[in-house]
Amino acid sequence: MAILAQAPRPKLMTFTAPCTAALAAAIAFVVGNAFGTPLVGLAIGAVFGFILAALLGQFAVPRTMGRTATIAFVAVAGFSVGALGGAVAGALLGAVISWFFYWLHTGAYRRAVPVYYTAAQTLWYNTFLFICGLVFFFLIAPLLPVIWLSFNAQDFFTFTPEMLSFDPAGYSLKHYRDFLGTDEWMVPLKNSLIIAPIATLISVTLGTLAAIGLSQSHVPFRQAIMAIMISPMIVPLIISATGMFFFYAPLGNWLEANLGLNQSFVGYVKVILAHSVLGVPFVIITVTATLVGFDNSLTRAAANMGANPVTTFFRVQMPLILPGVISGGLFAFITSFDEVVVVLFVGSAQQQTLPWQMFTGLREQISPTILAAATILVTFSILLLTTVELLRRRSERLRGLSPS
Repeated sequence: MAILAQAPRPKLMTFTAPCTAALAAAIAFVVGNAFGTPLVGLAIGAVFGFILAALLGQFAVPRTMGRTATIAFVAVAGFSVGALGGAVAGALLGAVISWFFYWLHTGAYRRAVPVYYTAAQTLWYNTFLFICGLVFFFLIAPLLPVIWLSFNAQDFFTFTPEMLSFDPAGYSLKHYRDFLGTDEWMVPLKNSLIIAPIATLISVTLGTLAAIGLSQSHVPFRQAIMAIMISPMIVPLIISATGMFFFYAPLGNWLEANLGLNQSFVGYVKVILAHSVLGVPFVIITVTATLVGFDNSLTRAAANMGANPVTTFFRVQMPLILPGVISGGLFAFITSFDEVVVVLFVGSAQQQTLPWQMFTGLREQISPTILAAATILVTFSILLLTTVELLRRRSERLRGLSPS
């Protein structure tokens, strides 16, 4: 185990204060750019950050008191500029700046690194963490305006003055009522809830069987078969959609002409099969990763006790690989539920899914109801991905890869 540093306090005026000033200047530059005065914001932020750090450090202000005072001061400054909305933004910025100061001033930036790390190594370690944080922020940040605007009381895709000032009159659930109360949106949602579960079931069945087969060492050309099986994940979706159109169109015509099946039913079959193809690679990858730690002696012991392969699978293998199967199924479900390109090529108007309706709405009639639908989809996806993460941790505990 690496010996951690004792986190010595860095010098205030030559390290902590300049770093705090740099962060405050960067934030103020972005804020000033919104008002058309980026250089003024840069200068004010640098001066404010340096003076704040010097005062908090020089007089040894306790962490709680210092952070509270900073948040309150910046919130008041924001209120003077942008009313309640400015106060909220100021409080958030004050919390970030004050946290950064005490993170440096108390030496907490060295607590997670070994004591023998040089200054350059410590700098790179913390820089890497900040880079990861920025990547995460820029991935999540585009979702926040979408969620915020979905509560707009007006039929606009822009923030109204009432919204920016957090006036209750500027917010409403009207777009959610439009989403939940009209056939224009409920029918596509119903189609998505029909297509996605069936496609997921097919993907899980085929993907699990394929993963178990490919995990056997005696199977020839395993790598080539694996590459072919996961190719729908790698090939650009528009190319896959074009190929599926030329494959499923004659298949649908044959089913209608020779079996007398209803055109609408055949349309659902084509979309479900196409989405199943897209979901199989996710199931194969997750189940294969779960099988890496699987003890094959358990299946041999079951066979020695007289169990047939089917019994061995359901009584021995399945309970241990179940977290991977469910994780792959959730990914396949999300892929089918959010997919729009393939269904445009393969489906028809009767199979219009929720993403298709959103895409059509953006092209033909821009309505904030689309934002409400997007918010519901994002929330649903977050819940599913949280479930995936919990199952992954459970799988690691079952395989002894992490402490219980």
